[in-house]
Amino acid sequence: MSALVDRLVAQVLGLEVRVLACQARLIAHTDPEALHDLRTTVRRLRSLLRPLRGLPGVEQLEAAAAAVGQLTTPMRDREVLAAYLLQHGQPEAAARRLAQMAEAYPAVAQSPQLAQLLLILDAFPRFLRASERQRLLKGLRARIEKRLAKQWKALDQALHDPAHDRHRLRLLIKRVRYAIESYPELDRLPEAAMPRLKAAQGALGDWHDCWQWLARAEHEPDLLPCVAVWHTTMAKAEGRADRILDKLSAACFKS
Repeated sequence: MSALVDRLVAQVLGLEVRVLACQARLIAHTDPEALHDLRTTVRRLRSLLRPLRGLPGVEQLEAAAAAVGQLTTPMRDREVLAAYLLQHGQPEAAARRLAQMAEAYPAVAQSPQLAQLLLILDAFPRFLRASERQRLLKGLRARIEKRLAKQWKALDQALHDPAHDRHRLRLLIKRVRYAIESYPELDRLPEAAMPRLKAAQGALGDWHDCWQWLARAEHEPDLLPCVAVWHTTMAKAEGRADRILDKLSAACFKS
């Protein structure tokens, strides 16, 4: 048990360091990946925490991480769209969105949501150690395995649903993928799972971007020149995602 708790504490400390580094990068505006890296780190934290629900401090830390995710989602969406526009001959439309991002980066870094996350994150290892001393972590490995199995079962069922929702599938794939990375020693999926999960997430991500941008184009006229291309790209991404999902289902889950 102690080894598992040691590993959890080490992961939490590592994630805290990464969040602090992202915060510093956002303040200094040193690179265009800081916001993305912050969101990825927070997502990894949430994947680590999900199987620990019910333990002291987990609910508060999950809520703080979710708040940062909610704060940064529209900003990241705008950032990705601006990068696309810049690369596809729409510099004026890109510039308008990049100007908004210049104000967003320091706002995220100095936001109460991020400050709250860092405050609770800093204290969380002590909660884990106290829970261990109080013998509240008895059966922790079995608890984690049960939660991971539940996530994998949800993905299995979604993959075999003929009317599957691509939005939900994308979220389920992210959860399973990051859970495997958080708890590699408890992974029970075939070796082919991780590359296929990554490929499926990428294809569904391309489809989701186009779906989202087409919705925005209904209210943002400067996006209209891209609509035809997005319809085509979305259809291709949809077909590619379906093929990858079929391979994922066949390789990793029983039919």
